[in-house]
This record gives sequence, C-alpha cells and structure tokens, in this order.
Amino acid sequence: MSRACLFCRIVAGDEPAHEVLRTDTVVAFLDIRPVFVGHTLVVPAEHVDTLSDLPADRLADYFGAVQLLSTAIPAALGSQGTWVSINNVVSQSVPHLHTHVVPRTKGDGLRGFFWPRTTYAADEASATAAAIRTAVGELSSSR
Repeated sequence: MSRACLFCRIVAGDEPAHEVLRTDTVVAFLDIRPVFVGHTLVVPAEHVDTLSDLPADRLADYFGAVQLLSTAIPAALGSQGTWVSINNVVSQSVPHLHTHVVPRTKGDGLRGFFWPRTTYAADEASATAAAIRTAVGELSSSR
C-alpha cells in the first residue's frame, strides 16, 4: 500500500468512498466525477500502477469483478450497457490501476471516442501489425 495513493487509502478505509464491491483482491467504488451516474472504478486491492504491473495470478479476479459490474450496473440502473476502459500512464489521473465501468444508453450524448480518428497510410497497417506481433512474441517467450 502506498500512503500517497488515493486509491490505496480508499482500499484501506482511510478515505471515504461509495463502495459497490469489495473482495480480498478487488475494490470497486463510484467515481467522484462520473461521466454518468453509476460510473464505477474497479481497482486491485494491492497497489499496482498499470495493467502491465498486475500479477498474472490476479487477472481472473480483477477482470471477473469488471465483468460482474458490467452486468450489474445496467441491471441496477436500467442502462442498456456499459463502456469499459483503462488508461495506462497517459490520462491516468491516479497512478493506481483502475478500470472505468460506465453505464451507457443509446442517445446518452456520449459519442464514440474522445480523440480524433485517423487512417493508416499504405503498408503502414501491415508494418504496425508485424511490429506488434514481434513484441508479443518476445514478451511471451520471456514469461
């Protein structure tokens, strides 16, 4: 636990939060600045900065909680679905892994992604895919 980390203090019970789920490995609570009512943050109970830092043996618990909340939130609030997202470093307002589970309903005013979209130049997609495949292979063999 990092005393400097807001989410660690919430997990420890030292900072108030509107919790919606708590297990031995995961805590979920309402975002204090929600995109929509019911916007929930899911965090690992242990301090890790990014998804890459989450131990592999914690993935099932963590994403199981995300999956559960992505089903429970529409049931509880009458939304049609959810938007689930994670920022890693860039745009990560608190440097503790957290997944946003946001209720969505058709016509709610949220349109697509919040950044400009682009297209690939000729052969750029093939080269980009090849570079990613190489990195995946290197990372997979080192684990």
